[in-house]
Amino acid sequence: MLRSAETGQGEGAPAPRSPVVAQAGPYPVEVKAGEKYFWCACGLSVTQPFCDGTHAGTGLKPVIFRAQKDETIWFCGCKATGDKPLCDGSHERVAGDAR
Repeated sequence: MLRSAETGQGEGAPAPRSPVVAQAGPYPVEVKAGEKYFWCACGLSVTQPFCDGTHAGTGLKPVIFRAQKDETIWFCGCKATGDKPLCDGSHERVAGDAR
């Protein structure tokens, strides 16, 4: 199967679907230095904000986050952030669009 250099998807593969808003706000998570976290980018995972494999067939993939230190990280819940996987306040705009 040929792969597109831009998308990494096979030629003729369907375009990725849009993510689903998992919640209209961030998820605070205590992360540990050196640990990897797989942030759900599709919004379908039942283990939010982390991936559980539910994205299969959506064309979306989890985003890997490696903690640099022990701290609280605010993972995006609306899936509209421009700073994946971290919250950038986009949920304010997304929630406003739903009104």
